[in-house]
Amino acid sequence: MRTLYRRAAGLAWTAPALVLLGVFVYLPLVQNVGYSTLTWDIYSGSQEFVGLDNYRELFRDPVFWTSFTNNLSYALLSVVFQVFGALLLAALVESIRSTRWQRALRTIYFIPSAISLTVAGLLFYFIYEPNMGLLNHALEAAGLGTFDHSWLGQESTAMTAVIAMSQWQGFGYSTLLFAVAIQRIPSELYEAAALDGVGPVRRFFQVTLPLVREMTGLMVMVTVSGAFQVFNEVMVMTSGGPDNSTHVLGTWLYRNGFVRNDFGYAAAIGTVIFVITLTIAMVQLWFTRRRRVEW
Repeated sequence: MRTLYRRAAGLAWTAPALVLLGVFVYLPLVQNVGYSTLTWDIYSGSQEFVGLDNYRELFRDPVFWTSFTNNLSYALLSVVFQVFGALLLAALVESIRSTRWQRALRTIYFIPSAISLTVAGLLFYFIYEPNMGLLNHALEAAGLGTFDHSWLGQESTAMTAVIAMSQWQGFGYSTLLFAVAIQRIPSELYEAAALDGVGPVRRFFQVTLPLVREMTGLMVMVTVSGAFQVFNEVMVMTSGGPDNSTHVLGTWLYRNGFVRNDFGYAAAIGTVIFVITLTIAMVQLWFTRRRRVEW
């Protein structure tokens, strides 16, 4: 009886959270799948059931595939810089013996992450400005004026410029998380490795890297999932231009739903985004289902 009472009490405590989760998370997901089978004018309210036509149109849409490719490029570069690059930088910072310098560097690297994405996007918009922008002036000062051009105005460089801004903004936050994970590693392990004559590079691969495996797996999952939900950076800097070359799935969803008034098609894009991020999370969790590191 006592066990049943405890279970009932636990369910009573969690029931409000489960109800809120169901109403505000899972119910909208199910509704969105239903909306994706309609042609829906959100201004007049007219609806017509079209089945899977929105999905057929989606996979024939060249801008959709451009958007998907941009998200994929975003994800790959984010893993390189915000996961493995941040891990390497965190290891270098934590290897400094001066506590004062460690704190100073952590603060310096974290400052960009404290800036909102909208503000960071506007900042880099003016840095990339072709006539008065800081980047072109720096290239001219370095004698590289031949490389001056409109960074956000050309299809060949616009998406790379947006991704570069995002990496600058998020790099410090990832570094700080890895620094915290490295601080949890007992110093005795590094001391033992040093006594055995293990150099700093081998210590990184043999001590640091295995013991931050959980944090690395979590950061890969969060970074890749976040890369398929990008919106603010693109909207602030390019709004999908030039010639739809910098659209990502989120901005293409917005354009179809709230500019073209094709809410059913936008819901289909939203369903695809959900399936992609859910699949990424499930695969990543499957790969990282190992025992926690004990020391």
